[in-house]
Amino acid sequence: MATVDEALYRLSRSKFRSSFHLSEKDREYVLDKGTDKIKEHAHDIIEKRLAPSSIPNDGKQTPTRGHPVFIAQHACALCCRGCMSKWYKVKKGVALTPAQIEKCVNLLMAWIEKEMK
Repeated sequence: MATVDEALYRLSRSKFRSSFHLSEKDREYVLDKGTDKIKEHAHDIIEKRLAPSSIPNDGKQTPTRGHPVFIAQHACALCCRGCMSKWYKVKKGVALTPAQIEKCVNLLMAWIEKEMK
């Protein structure tokens, strides 16, 4: 996986990925909960929805609204293992390592923090 800055740059050059933005409601949620709590949510979401080696509804597990992390997942191509494979060469059918999970969370949080500015 690339560095956070490299990944954000590549994503910004994609018409589809760069079309995602936090809504005013999402921004308020981040401000209300704080970035530490949002980071906890991001970690839980990645661990439960992307980290397992087998995901029964892969490609359909990430909503496009309802939580700032969901929006960030789509913006960062961390919404399903198919997108992760295409963008970051993460193999399908293999569980994510703790280091990979942490990289995903860091990328999501960097995107969210950038959106909050």
